[in-house]
Amino acid sequence: MKRIFRQQTILSVIAVIGIVTLLSSFKEKEAKPAADDLKGTINISGAFALYPITVKWAQEFKKIHPNVVFNISAGGAGKGITDALSGLVDIGLASRDINPAEVKKGAYTIYVTKDAVIPTFNTGNPNAAALLAKGVKRNQFLDVFVTGSIKNWNQLGGKVSVPIHIYTRSDAAGAAETWAKYFDKKQEDLLGVAVYGDPGLAQAVKKDVTGIGFNNIGYLYDLKTRKQVAGVHALPIDVNGNGKIDPDENFYDTIDHLTDAIGTGKYPSPPARNLGFLFKGKPQKPELVAFVKFVLTEGQKYVDENGYIALSKQKIVEEIKKVN
Repeated sequence: MKRIFRQQTILSVIAVIGIVTLLSSFKEKEAKPAADDLKGTINISGAFALYPITVKWAQEFKKIHPNVVFNISAGGAGKGITDALSGLVDIGLASRDINPAEVKKGAYTIYVTKDAVIPTFNTGNPNAAALLAKGVKRNQFLDVFVTGSIKNWNQLGGKVSVPIHIYTRSDAAGAAETWAKYFDKKQEDLLGVAVYGDPGLAQAVKKDVTGIGFNNIGYLYDLKTRKQVAGVHALPIDVNGNGKIDPDENFYDTIDHLTDAIGTGKYPSPPARNLGFLFKGKPQKPELVAFVKFVLTEGQKYVDENGYIALSKQKIVEEIKKVN
């Protein structure tokens, strides 16, 4: 009897272990996410302004959809738009308004975030203190970058007579087009030594004590410290034109203060502007539609930390309708 009881006990224990093992395997299967079947390749080129955040969005999207491959390059908004309309890429990164000729070719834009173009100067300029206190009026910037009638920093309120060396963009750039639009002009109307790309323009001003230029936010601020990078500094805009930078115009110390000012309209628009993904016609490929929806929903949480301005809830609803 004892032997039979022991055998029954052993069999019962084995049965329990089997059930527990089976339940565990069910739990493991339930815990495992379903295999992701979204796949494909998304090719992107265009604006330096949108490049950093687009790379971030792609990295985060791949965590959810690892079988989607991204090829992303920065070469200026003009190149990105041309590439998209000619079918070379799926998405053109656009940092300027789309013109009627591009719309006729099938340009279809979905806005994904907002930023601004910022005038810059070298922090070693002997007139730096005066310039930061007084700022520069719109019409003065116009006379530097377009008419050329202002040629010396003392004409902008500086006490030391030094020539102004102007730098602009050589590539078809949304930043240059937007900065020119601030004066109701086009990129080709801007004076200065032409330099390729956002990083190149920032570096040119950084190397020239008397330099003046303009850049997208991401190339002026360190995302870790949230402060301006060494050597090149935002040149404050005297928005109300009273000859000094008032407290509500003094928002350049950190990237967060600047983006808040852009979001609330304290910083003028232009040079603040919307940034968008440009397609040739409404996007149809599943991986493209999924990526755009991700950017407009989950992707917006990465915008602020990377120096951009999140879209309003109303704007997000409007843009999502464009892909539904």
